Amino acid sequence: MKIILKLFIMSYTLFLSQSLIASEVVATVNGSDITQKEVNEFVVSSIPGANFSALTYEQQKGVINQMINRRLFLEDAKKMNISSRPEFIKALEKEKENLMLDFWMKDKVEEIAISDRDAKIYYRDNIQKFNRPASVKVRHILLASEAEARDIIKRLKRSNNLKKDFILLAKEKSTGPSAVNGGELDWFIKEQMVPEFSEAAFSLRKGRITTKPVKTQFGYHIIYLEDKKEQRLIPFKMVKSDIIKVLRRLKFKAKLERLSKKMKKTAIITVK
Repeated sequence: MKIILKLFIMSYTLFLSQSLIASEVVATVNGSDITQKEVNEFVVSSIPGANFSALTYEQQKGVINQMINRRLFLEDAKKMNISSRPEFIKALEKEKENLMLDFWMKDKVEEIAISDRDAKIYYRDNIQKFNRPASVKVRHILLASEAEARDIIKRLKRSNNLKKDFILLAKEKSTGPSAVNGGELDWFIKEQMVPEFSEAAFSLRKGRITTKPVKTQFGYHIIYLEDKKEQRLIPFKMVKSDIIKVLRRLKFKAKLERLSKKMKKTAIITVK
Protein backbone atom coordinates (compact mmCIF):
# COMPACT_ATOMS: atom_id res chain seq x y z
CA MET A 1 0.00 0.00 0.00
CA LYS A 2 2.86 2.37 0.87
CA ILE A 3 4.51 1.63 -2.49
CA ILE A 4 1.26 2.34 -4.37
CA LEU A 5 0.78 5.57 -2.44
CA LYS A 6 4.38 6.60 -3.14
CA LEU A 7 3.95 5.91 -6.88
CA PHE A 8 0.71 7.91 -6.91
CA ILE A 9 2.40 10.86 -5.20
CA MET A 10 5.33 10.71 -7.65
CA SER A 11 2.97 10.57 -10.67
CA TYR A 12 0.86 13.43 -9.35
CA THR A 13 3.97 15.50 -8.61
CA LEU A 14 5.26 14.94 -12.16
CA PHE A 15 1.85 15.86 -13.63
CA LEU A 16 1.68 18.97 -11.46
CA SER A 17 5.21 20.08 -12.40
CA GLN A 18 4.47 19.63 -16.11
CA SER A 19 1.24 21.60 -15.74
CA LEU A 20 3.07 24.40 -13.93
CA ILE A 21 5.72 24.57 -16.65
CA ALA A 22 3.01 24.73 -19.34
CA SER A 23 1.23 27.55 -17.52
CA GLU A 24 4.46 29.47 -16.82
CA VAL A 25 4.25 33.02 -18.16
CA VAL A 26 7.11 33.81 -20.55
CA ALA A 27 5.95 37.31 -21.51
CA THR A 28 3.18 39.81 -20.84
CA VAL A 29 1.83 42.22 -23.46
CA ASN A 30 -0.35 45.04 -22.15
CA GLY A 31 -1.55 42.85 -19.30
CA SER A 32 -2.15 39.78 -21.51
CA ASP A 33 0.03 36.77 -20.63
CA ILE A 34 1.84 34.54 -23.11
CA THR A 35 2.35 31.11 -21.52
CA GLN A 36 4.95 28.43 -22.18
CA LYS A 37 2.13 26.19 -23.48
CA GLU A 38 1.21 28.80 -26.11
CA VAL A 39 4.86 29.11 -27.14
CA ASN A 40 5.22 25.32 -27.47
CA GLU A 41 2.05 25.09 -29.59
CA PHE A 42 3.22 27.98 -31.79
CA VAL A 43 6.56 26.23 -32.48
CA VAL A 44 4.88 22.89 -33.31
CA SER A 45 2.35 24.55 -35.62
CA SER A 46 5.09 26.51 -37.39
CA ILE A 47 7.62 23.66 -37.68
CA PRO A 48 6.04 20.18 -37.30
CA GLY A 49 8.16 17.97 -35.07
CA ALA A 50 10.08 20.91 -33.60
CA ASN A 51 10.59 21.32 -29.88
CA PHE A 52 10.98 24.72 -28.22
CA SER A 53 13.35 23.40 -25.54
CA ALA A 54 15.65 22.01 -28.28
CA LEU A 55 16.07 25.42 -29.93
CA THR A 56 19.11 27.57 -29.28
CA TYR A 57 18.81 30.51 -26.90
CA GLU A 58 18.73 32.98 -29.80
CA GLN A 59 16.05 30.93 -31.60
CA GLN A 60 13.93 30.82 -28.45
CA LYS A 61 14.20 34.58 -28.10
CA GLY A 62 13.16 34.92 -31.74
CA VAL A 63 10.07 32.73 -31.20
CA ILE A 64 8.97 34.70 -28.15
CA ASN A 65 9.51 37.97 -30.04
CA GLN A 66 7.31 36.66 -32.88
CA MET A 67 4.56 35.87 -30.38
CA ILE A 68 4.84 39.31 -28.80
CA ASN A 69 4.53 40.91 -32.25
CA ARG A 70 1.54 38.70 -33.04
CA ARG A 71 -0.21 39.77 -29.82
CA LEU A 72 0.46 43.44 -30.57
CA PHE A 73 -0.81 43.15 -34.14
CA LEU A 74 -3.90 41.31 -32.92
CA GLU A 75 -4.64 44.10 -30.44
CA ASP A 76 -4.39 46.64 -33.23
CA ALA A 77 -6.70 44.53 -35.41
CA LYS A 78 -9.28 44.51 -32.62
CA LYS A 79 -9.05 48.30 -32.26
CA MET A 80 -9.73 48.58 -35.99
CA ASN A 81 -12.88 46.48 -35.42
CA ILE A 82 -11.90 44.18 -38.27
CA SER A 83 -14.13 41.38 -36.96
CA SER A 84 -17.25 43.40 -37.87
CA ARG A 85 -16.29 43.82 -41.52
CA PRO A 86 -18.53 41.93 -44.00
CA GLU A 87 -15.53 40.41 -45.77
CA PHE A 88 -14.18 39.14 -42.42
CA ILE A 89 -17.52 37.59 -41.48
CA LYS A 90 -17.72 35.93 -44.91
CA ALA A 91 -14.19 34.54 -44.58
CA LEU A 92 -14.96 33.29 -41.06
CA GLU A 93 -18.02 31.42 -42.31
CA LYS A 94 -15.87 29.86 -45.01
CA GLU A 95 -13.37 28.71 -42.41
CA LYS A 96 -16.20 27.19 -40.35
CA GLU A 97 -17.35 25.27 -43.43
CA ASN A 98 -13.82 24.01 -44.07
CA LEU A 99 -13.44 22.95 -40.44
CA MET A 100 -16.81 21.18 -40.55
CA LEU A 101 -15.72 19.28 -43.67
CA ASP A 102 -12.43 18.32 -41.98
CA PHE A 103 -14.34 16.78 -39.07
CA TRP A 104 -16.80 15.09 -41.45
CA MET A 105 -13.98 13.50 -43.44
CA LYS A 106 -12.23 12.38 -40.25
CA ASP A 107 -15.42 10.61 -39.15
CA LYS A 108 -15.81 8.96 -42.57
CA VAL A 109 -12.21 7.75 -42.52
CA GLU A 110 -12.70 6.23 -39.06
CA GLU A 111 -15.73 4.30 -40.35
CA ILE A 112 -13.54 2.34 -42.76
CA ALA A 113 -12.73 -1.09 -41.32
CA ILE A 114 -9.33 -2.60 -42.06
CA SER A 115 -8.73 -6.23 -41.13
CA ASP A 116 -5.51 -7.69 -39.75
CA ARG A 117 -5.25 -9.71 -42.96
CA ASP A 118 -5.37 -6.54 -45.09
CA ALA A 119 -2.70 -4.93 -42.94
CA LYS A 120 -0.44 -8.00 -43.08
CA ILE A 121 -0.75 -8.23 -46.87
CA TYR A 122 0.26 -4.56 -47.19
CA TYR A 123 3.20 -5.16 -44.83
CA ARG A 124 4.35 -8.17 -46.87
CA ASP A 125 3.95 -6.43 -50.24
CA ASN A 126 5.76 -3.29 -49.05
CA ILE A 127 8.37 -4.87 -46.82
CA GLN A 128 11.13 -2.55 -48.13
CA LYS A 129 9.35 0.40 -46.52
CA PHE A 130 9.85 -1.13 -43.09
CA ASN A 131 13.57 -1.79 -43.36
CA ARG A 132 15.45 0.72 -41.23
CA PRO A 133 19.11 1.41 -42.04
CA ALA A 134 21.71 1.59 -39.29
CA SER A 135 21.72 4.88 -37.40
CA VAL A 136 23.81 6.55 -34.72
CA LYS A 137 23.42 9.19 -32.05
CA VAL A 138 26.52 11.25 -31.39
CA ARG A 139 27.87 14.37 -29.79
CA HIS A 140 30.57 16.39 -31.47
CA ILE A 141 32.90 19.31 -30.85
CA LEU A 142 33.53 21.48 -33.89
CA LEU A 143 36.74 23.52 -34.03
CA ALA A 144 38.46 25.72 -36.58
CA SER A 145 41.98 24.56 -35.66
CA GLU A 146 43.34 21.02 -35.99
CA ALA A 147 45.89 21.76 -33.26
CA GLU A 148 43.16 22.75 -30.81
CA ALA A 149 41.18 19.62 -31.73
CA ARG A 150 44.22 17.42 -31.01
CA ASP A 151 44.76 19.18 -27.69
CA ILE A 152 41.14 18.54 -26.61
CA ILE A 153 41.41 14.88 -27.65
CA LYS A 154 44.45 14.54 -25.37
CA ARG A 155 42.49 16.08 -22.49
CA LEU A 156 39.56 13.74 -23.08
CA LYS A 157 41.81 10.66 -23.19
CA ARG A 158 42.89 11.51 -19.62
CA SER A 159 39.30 11.94 -18.44
CA ASN A 160 37.79 9.75 -15.72
CA ASN A 161 34.28 10.68 -16.88
CA LEU A 162 34.48 10.91 -20.65
CA LYS A 163 30.85 11.76 -21.45
CA LYS A 164 30.54 14.42 -18.76
CA ASP A 165 33.82 16.11 -19.74
CA PHE A 166 32.94 15.87 -23.44
CA ILE A 167 29.66 17.71 -22.83
CA LEU A 168 31.41 20.42 -20.80
CA LEU A 169 34.09 20.94 -23.45
CA ALA A 170 31.49 20.98 -26.23
CA LYS A 171 29.62 23.77 -24.47
CA GLU A 172 32.84 25.66 -23.81
CA LYS A 173 34.83 25.12 -27.02
CA SER A 174 32.60 24.00 -29.89
CA THR A 175 31.81 26.54 -32.60
CA GLY A 176 28.84 24.54 -33.93
CA PRO A 177 25.15 25.31 -33.23
CA SER A 178 24.83 22.16 -31.10
CA ALA A 179 27.33 23.52 -28.55
CA VAL A 180 24.52 24.77 -26.31
CA ASN A 181 23.28 21.16 -26.01
CA GLY A 182 26.71 19.74 -25.26
CA GLY A 183 27.32 18.87 -28.91
CA GLU A 184 24.28 16.58 -29.08
CA LEU A 185 22.91 15.66 -32.53
CA ASP A 186 19.72 13.82 -33.44
CA TRP A 187 19.82 10.22 -34.66
CA PHE A 188 21.04 10.06 -38.26
CA ILE A 189 21.84 7.53 -40.98
CA LYS A 190 25.03 7.55 -43.05
CA GLU A 191 23.56 9.42 -45.99
CA GLN A 192 22.42 12.35 -43.84
CA MET A 193 25.91 13.61 -43.02
CA VAL A 194 28.98 14.45 -45.08
CA PRO A 195 30.96 11.24 -45.83
CA GLU A 196 33.97 12.03 -43.62
CA PHE A 197 31.76 12.65 -40.57
CA SER A 198 29.56 9.59 -41.16
CA GLU A 199 32.49 7.22 -41.72
CA ALA A 200 34.08 8.30 -38.45
CA ALA A 201 30.84 8.18 -36.48
CA PHE A 202 29.77 4.74 -37.70
CA SER A 203 33.22 3.23 -37.06
CA LEU A 204 33.16 4.17 -33.36
CA ARG A 205 32.27 1.90 -30.46
CA LYS A 206 29.63 3.10 -28.01
CA GLY A 207 31.07 5.43 -25.37
CA ARG A 208 34.27 6.14 -27.36
CA ILE A 209 35.62 9.22 -29.14
CA THR A 210 37.53 9.68 -32.37
CA THR A 211 41.25 9.44 -31.62
CA LYS A 212 42.08 11.93 -34.40
CA PRO A 213 40.32 15.11 -35.53
CA VAL A 214 37.82 14.48 -38.33
CA LYS A 215 38.20 17.08 -41.05
CA THR A 216 35.15 18.18 -43.06
CA GLN A 217 34.18 21.29 -44.99
CA PHE A 218 32.95 22.76 -41.69
CA GLY A 219 36.18 22.38 -39.72
CA TYR A 220 37.66 19.77 -37.37
CA HIS A 221 35.36 17.48 -35.38
CA ILE A 222 35.79 15.35 -32.30
CA ILE A 223 32.98 12.78 -32.21
CA TYR A 224 31.59 10.86 -29.23
CA LEU A 225 29.29 7.90 -29.94
CA GLU A 226 26.34 7.79 -27.54
CA ASP A 227 24.36 4.97 -29.13
CA LYS A 228 23.95 2.92 -32.29
CA LYS A 229 21.06 1.03 -33.89
CA GLU A 230 21.88 -1.71 -36.37
CA GLN A 231 19.94 -2.12 -39.61
CA ARG A 232 16.65 -3.79 -38.77
CA LEU A 233 13.20 -4.76 -40.01
CA ILE A 234 10.46 -3.09 -37.97
CA PRO A 235 8.09 -5.81 -36.65
CA PHE A 236 4.54 -5.80 -38.01
CA LYS A 237 2.98 -5.14 -34.60
CA MET A 238 4.94 -1.90 -34.28
CA VAL A 239 3.68 -0.50 -37.60
CA LYS A 240 0.24 -2.08 -37.71
CA SER A 241 -1.59 1.10 -36.63
CA ASP A 242 0.32 3.17 -39.22
CA ILE A 243 -0.51 0.66 -41.95
CA ILE A 244 -4.19 0.80 -41.04
CA LYS A 245 -4.10 4.60 -41.40
CA VAL A 246 -2.48 4.27 -44.83
CA LEU A 247 -5.04 1.70 -46.00
CA ARG A 248 -7.89 3.85 -44.71
CA ARG A 249 -6.61 6.80 -46.74
CA LEU A 250 -6.32 4.61 -49.84
CA LYS A 251 -9.88 3.34 -49.43
CA PHE A 252 -11.23 6.75 -48.51
CA LYS A 253 -10.96 8.11 -52.05
CA ALA A 254 -13.10 5.28 -53.42
CA LYS A 255 -15.58 5.79 -50.59
CA LEU A 256 -15.87 9.50 -51.41
CA GLU A 257 -16.65 8.69 -55.02
CA ARG A 258 -19.39 6.27 -53.97
CA LEU A 259 -20.86 8.78 -51.51
CA SER A 260 -20.79 11.50 -54.13
CA LYS A 261 -22.72 9.38 -56.65
CA LYS A 262 -25.26 8.33 -54.01
CA MET A 263 -25.88 11.89 -52.79
CA LYS A 264 -26.21 13.28 -56.31
CA LYS A 265 -29.04 10.85 -57.05
CA THR A 266 -31.27 12.45 -54.39
CA ALA A 267 -29.97 16.03 -54.57
CA ILE A 268 -31.45 18.83 -56.70
CA ILE A 269 -28.46 20.18 -58.64
CA THR A 270 -28.51 22.88 -61.27
CA VAL A 271 -25.33 23.74 -63.18
CA LYS A 272 -25.44 27.09 -65.02
